[in-house]
Amino acid sequence: MLIYTLKRLGLAILVALAVSMLSFTLLHLSGDPASAIAGESATDADIAAIRAFYGFDRPLIVQYADWLFSAVRGDFGESYYFQLPVAQLIGDRLSITMTLGICGISFAILTAVPLGVAAAVRPNSIIDRVALFISVMGQAMPSFWFGLVLVVIFSIKFRLLPPSGTDGWQNFVMPTVVLGYYAMPAIMRLTRAGMLDVLSADYVRTARAKGASEMRVMFKHALRNAIIPVVSLSAVQMGFMLGGSIVVESIFALHGAGYLAWESIGRNDLPTVQALILIFALFYIVFTFLSDLLNAWLDPRMRVG
Repeated sequence: MLIYTLKRLGLAILVALAVSMLSFTLLHLSGDPASAIAGESATDADIAAIRAFYGFDRPLIVQYADWLFSAVRGDFGESYYFQLPVAQLIGDRLSITMTLGICGISFAILTAVPLGVAAAVRPNSIIDRVALFISVMGQAMPSFWFGLVLVVIFSIKFRLLPPSGTDGWQNFVMPTVVLGYYAMPAIMRLTRAGMLDVLSADYVRTARAKGASEMRVMFKHALRNAIIPVVSLSAVQMGFMLGGSIVVESIFALHGAGYLAWESIGRNDLPTVQALILIFALFYIVFTFLSDLLNAWLDPRMRVG
């Protein structure tokens, strides 16, 4: 188990380095950052001065090495647009994204797991067909379109929920539904498949033969074992949702890390964009790493060594 953990940790570090290097290179090759900072009315002398001031005239590998060593210490530089330390800027916004992500994955689990269980208990029934319909719609419907539909219905037509802002819990209702609906199909399908396999297992038939109630069989014996891969999938989905919050936060004007990424991309704020890409990638890497450890711990063959 220890050797497996060290291998997965080393792979996670390599993935993080690869993501940081690739994103840094693409951002700096997409255009001249000095020209973007200087503006359209700047002269060649102004651009050259800015290029020398920020070190853009150095080799790209040297710029990346300096950024990486600073980032390891928690220093992501200073925002070109906001004129604030990037770490402070992201820290002020990250709580909103984390709140949205936790609410989204909670909504997905609390909705998808009961539907998956009900669909497995009564296969080919109306409940199973409704669960399948919800799953297909969740995969086919773009999140930005779904968010706009909710705004039109609940904010403009019925005026039940605020369309934007972070003033109270009401502001997070529609973003939570939109973000959670993205993760529902995979969790629901995995729950249904796991329950179908477990319900036909020998120990479930034995529990029923011993006179255990259907509720006890369902939740203590069947769901307890079927939910294990769902927990692992939910951890991975949490990483996806935090990284995918950019669209949802932009639609509902939630000024979190995702909305900050949208602002920074539009303003060519390279230090902020680079730091956000790394942080979003780390979210996914960390949750995937924890998911792998959970699977390994649950597998008796991996506990030796």
